[in-house]
Amino acid sequence: MLISRVVAARTSRIEEAPTPEPRPGQVLVEIVASGVCTSDLSPWLRGPGEGDDPIELGHEITGRVIAAGSASSRWREGELVTGLGGPGFATHALLEDDLLLPVPAGIEPAHAIGEPIATLEEAISRTPLAPGSRVAIVGLGFMGLGLLQLARARAPRTIIAVDPNPEARERAIALGATVALHPDEVAAFADSAGGAGASGAGPAGADPRADVVLEATGVTPGLATASLLVRPFGTLCVVGYHHAGTAPFDMDLWYKGATVVNGFCPDHPRVMRAMSDALGQVASRAFTFAPLVTHRFPLDGVDEAYELMAQRAAGFVKAVVEP
Repeated sequence: MLISRVVAARTSRIEEAPTPEPRPGQVLVEIVASGVCTSDLSPWLRGPGEGDDPIELGHEITGRVIAAGSASSRWREGELVTGLGGPGFATHALLEDDLLLPVPAGIEPAHAIGEPIATLEEAISRTPLAPGSRVAIVGLGFMGLGLLQLARARAPRTIIAVDPNPEARERAIALGATVALHPDEVAAFADSAGGAGASGAGPAGADPRADVVLEATGVTPGLATASLLVRPFGTLCVVGYHHAGTAPFDMDLWYKGATVVNGFCPDHPRVMRAMSDALGQVASRAFTFAPLVTHRFPLDGVDEAYELMAQRAAGFVKAVVEP
């Protein structure tokens, strides 16, 4: 098999490795598509430390079953599956039987990668986003635009989308957002009840702030913007990847009686249940990867994919590696 490994900062190399044999409870898959995730950007940027082994990345896999580790496996050769595991930037991977689900029939494998939408669905499922709610999404990259589609399926009254990138705001409107704002516009929007009617986000005189705010930026300024949009007794769900360190807490959330939800889930069974729900939405076409997968690369294009992500290149939302 072939595998792409990060051997230095911003530098990957394709190497040959033995194709592994699945043990009981495992399957060997030929990787068909593997998503490039923001959470892996930092290790790609810094590379391995001196004396450390190369870094193997990629955890958003869709693949075709080649072999199962036991005759009792529920998976059969040739089935298309998606799930949790890695490394994904390779031609083959060993995955756990119980961390896989079938790719919905009629859906292109690159448009049925389960892991990223499972994490979004699991996060949003822990918020009180009911029909008729006002919801705001701060950060309109892949995660934010995915959250927008999952929120839209819950029949909210209003979807407020926030991002500094005008192209991202246009995508949000195309995917069903009611109003799209630059972060610099949020404070005035949140402070002006009368402005809701003019914006199209609600009737004049109504509180324009959201019942549920989904933060998908992964940076402290995004948290600050999201906090402004939470109504009294509303909910802020922190879905963005805030990798390490500390972030200031907006005490206005405390005075507003807001609930703060940690959108990260470390529990595999919960994520797999969410993946099943999310793939159901993919199968019914309530959710589509089509406007989100903007770039595709062969295995030797991993570095180019990460470079586009690091640069926040125009037209880029998500890259998929197709070995």
